[in-house]
Amino acid sequence: MNEPRAKRPKISRGEDDYLPGNIVEIEIRNFMTFNHLVCKPGSRLNLVIGPNGSGKSSLVCAIALGLGGEPQLLGRAGTIGAFVKRGEESGYTKITLRGNTPDAKIVIMRKIDVRNRSEWLHNGRAVSKKEITDVIQKFNIQVNNLTQFLPQDRVCEFAKLTPVRLLEETEKAVGDPELPVLHRSLVDKSAELQRSEQAVEKNKETLNQLKALNAEQERDVERVRQRDELLAKAEFMKKKLPWLKYDMKKAEFLEAKEQEKDAKKKLDDAAKLLNNIREPSVKLQHEKKEQDVQCKKFRDRLDNIENSFKQMLDKENQLSVKVNGKYKDMEDLEKQEHTRQEKIARAEKDLADAELELQNLPPFEPPKEKIEKLGAEILELEASAREKRYQKKEKEKLLDRNRVSARQTAERLREMENIKNKRLQALRNSGAEKIFDAYQWVQAHRNEFKREVYGPVLVEVNISNQLHAGYLESHVPYYIWKAFITQDSTDRDLLFRNLKSFDVAVINHVPDGNRHPEPFNITQQMSSMGLYSRLDQVFDAPYAIKEVLIGQSSLEHSYIGSKKSDENADKAHSFGIMDLWTPDNHYRWSKSRYGGHVSASVEAVSDTRLLLSNTEGDELNTLRAKKREFDETISGLEASLKSMQSEINELEDSAAQLRKLRDNLVNEAQLEKRKQKELQIRVNQRRLKLESMGKEEDMASAMSKLVQDVENFNIQRFKCAIEIKKLLTQATGYRKSYAEKFMASTELEIKIKEMEAFIKQQEKLALQASLHFERCKKEMEDHRQQLAAAKRAAESVTIITPALEQEFLQMPSTIEELNAAIQDITSQANSILFLNHNILEEYERRQKKIEELSVKLESDEKELSARLEELSNLKGKWLPTLRNLVAQINETFSKNFQEMAVAGEVSLDERGNEFDSYGILIKVKFRQAGELQVLSAHHQSGGERSVSTILYLVSLQDLTNCPFRVVDEINQGMDPINERKMFQQLVRAASQPNTPQCFLLTPKLLSDLEYGEAFTILTVMNGPWIGRPSEVWKFGGSWASVMGLLGESH
Repeated sequence: MNEPRAKRPKISRGEDDYLPGNIVEIEIRNFMTFNHLVCKPGSRLNLVIGPNGSGKSSLVCAIALGLGGEPQLLGRAGTIGAFVKRGEESGYTKITLRGNTPDAKIVIMRKIDVRNRSEWLHNGRAVSKKEITDVIQKFNIQVNNLTQFLPQDRVCEFAKLTPVRLLEETEKAVGDPELPVLHRSLVDKSAELQRSEQAVEKNKETLNQLKALNAEQERDVERVRQRDELLAKAEFMKKKLPWLKYDMKKAEFLEAKEQEKDAKKKLDDAAKLLNNIREPSVKLQHEKKEQDVQCKKFRDRLDNIENSFKQMLDKENQLSVKVNGKYKDMEDLEKQEHTRQEKIARAEKDLADAELELQNLPPFEPPKEKIEKLGAEILELEASAREKRYQKKEKEKLLDRNRVSARQTAERLREMENIKNKRLQALRNSGAEKIFDAYQWVQAHRNEFKREVYGPVLVEVNISNQLHAGYLESHVPYYIWKAFITQDSTDRDLLFRNLKSFDVAVINHVPDGNRHPEPFNITQQMSSMGLYSRLDQVFDAPYAIKEVLIGQSSLEHSYIGSKKSDENADKAHSFGIMDLWTPDNHYRWSKSRYGGHVSASVEAVSDTRLLLSNTEGDELNTLRAKKREFDETISGLEASLKSMQSEINELEDSAAQLRKLRDNLVNEAQLEKRKQKELQIRVNQRRLKLESMGKEEDMASAMSKLVQDVENFNIQRFKCAIEIKKLLTQATGYRKSYAEKFMASTELEIKIKEMEAFIKQQEKLALQASLHFERCKKEMEDHRQQLAAAKRAAESVTIITPALEQEFLQMPSTIEELNAAIQDITSQANSILFLNHNILEEYERRQKKIEELSVKLESDEKELSARLEELSNLKGKWLPTLRNLVAQINETFSKNFQEMAVAGEVSLDERGNEFDSYGILIKVKFRQAGELQVLSAHHQSGGERSVSTILYLVSLQDLTNCPFRVVDEINQGMDPINERKMFQQLVRAASQPNTPQCFLLTPKLLSDLEYGEAFTILTVMNGPWIGRPSEVWKFGGSWASVMGLLGESH
């Protein structure tokens, strides 16, 4: 059934004759061959003509890249940076699309640079590429679809498109937007359906194989089951074994219980007998205890008498010793009296000698004048020493100040050296990996140079303003920053030989006497623009370094301005400025050597990466000189301090000697005074001693006292003797009573020992009876536990039930007989032989798998039916619509070919459910005798393929959903007849009211072609004299006026 022809939804054109999504303006700058171009295409067919190399394809590239395309799409270059005009750093494309209303404009700008960076702007606002993609997708703009966008370098690709690919591109470009979505879904669903069908077939095959295997093994499985039944019977009989063992353990337990009962009776009898013989023994022990108490009582009394006797005896001995001592004192007293008389005589003689010595002692006068003179000399020396110490202290303060200054200078020097290291590190991080090695080599060999060598240049430059540092760093080439500067050719050759491996440049600076520095002068007009300095004025460096930087980088011609200069940047060139730096931008103007025209470029200012901080070469040398001066001053002061300390030491030594001499004189005077005083004290002491001797007690009174003491001691001795006699009489009576009680106690002890021996014998017999009872009791307990364990073991195997008990009764009743029966059944089971021991397990596993596969197969078949139904529904939606679309394309395509006196058709190559193989076949015939052949590079010439391609694209015009189409030089290779007919087809298609915008690029057109109102001709020309004619054309001038301008120029 034929579906009604579906036209593209009609979109009414506005008063401006543009459709939504049409390109209304194209602007490019520094893009491929163009410095700057503004193009305003028409709303219908745009013929872009111009000589080869004039830049027609640049316009195509600008449209593709400006609307989100990638460089690979164009087949020209692989990176976006390759599309920037040669000699420029950056460029941009600006495409203005018509919105839903005439006043609604959508401006898409893409900025590009040689570093392959892109920046997107939508109506002047910076956005991401995704937002740009979303905007162009709303208008169905597909720059990667060859049916919409066919650049020159990809024309041949269209003819190489496979039918499948041609169908995909056509679906995207024309017809229902759901068509490619349905096609993609059908491809995916058919792949899933194919996988499901393969899975179902595979599961069916597996199921049949499993069923066949189980059928073959059923007989063997029956034999295995028979064997398993016998083994199960043997296992069942084994369950009775633990119960037979339980019965045996029960009999043993009952026997042990009887033995324990007999042992208990014997133990009770022995205990009763033992209790009967212990009572008399206890009674005797009680009597013995009473006798022992009496014995102890008499023993205690005897001990008390003995202690009293010893005390009296000791007292008598002490009194005897005292009496003897008094007799001895009497003898000593007589001797002491004789000695005292001798001591008095000696004391009188000593007193007389001491008085005589005191009288004969000569008078002594201390040397006061000599001591005072020595004191004055000491004071004078101490004053000199103090003066020297004060001078030394002042010099020490001066030394400390110099040391502090030297330390500060050294710290500043280290800080500046550290800045050098930071800059060297920055160079290494930026790629100069061996810059430290090069710098250290130069420092180590400075003595070999004839003149001063500087470098790297980066560490010699001092610039205070970080913004200016960024300008200078970006302006000067990188190789100069890591270069070393010499001022002698010999030094240059030495450095070049030794630093060659370090990847650094060596520049020899030779002063040019004829060079005159460019005078620095900022006029009032320049100041009003915001200009305030020049790049050679904002930094300090040694003369040779500065000359090299100015000469190599033209710093005298690079000006610096404020943000105000950005607003007036277009006026800077009028002052002869070719290079300008502002806080945000770097402007450069260059003059062509051929046409003399001036081109400008603008770059963003980068932050400094190398000039991180300042280091002043002059200050560094000054600091080193200061440090040397401080070191020399400190050395001189230290030497002076040592000399002054020696003088102070000499003065202190002289003062110490004089002080020692004075101390000796003072000590001598004090010694004489002390000697006289000691003699006086000695006389007084001897006089007092003599007086004390005369006052001692006389001998008669002392002797009378000693006699009285002896009489008192003898009376006390007599009383002690009477008490001793009384104690001896009492002790004799107590000793007799103690002997009688001790004998009675001994007799009782003998009787007790005899009875205890008999008791021990009975206790031994009772103990044996107790041990026998305990042993029997333990054996009974062991049998009880064994019985319980046997019962647990039996119950763990099986629990006795009435039915089981009846079955057990039918089995043998002894363990031996039961084991024999089990052995017979096991042997019978083992006699059933089979090869595969796991056959039953495999059979059951396969049976389970058969059941699972059956369930899964049923589920998969249901799912397969659902997929088929879903695929059929999708196909019902997609295929009739696609057939109708291809029929419409074929109708227009065949008609167009007939008008050109040739034949062609477009057909749908259907492949059933293989939706990924569906395609569109273009068949053409350019000769009356030939047959229709599929369009390919093998069957048709290049011109024939071009005609076929353009007519296919024309056939899509009325069906397309895209706002514009681009075809680049499609008429190349066509003969004039075909080219004229093709042009007529394009004119007719462009005149249709709902036709999208079209761009046709060609280097030439045939004469006498028919043009219509829907045509816009865009002529692309370039060259050194195109500027003035382009202005005339821009404002509607005629060719004659253009030729007149050219005549004037010549």
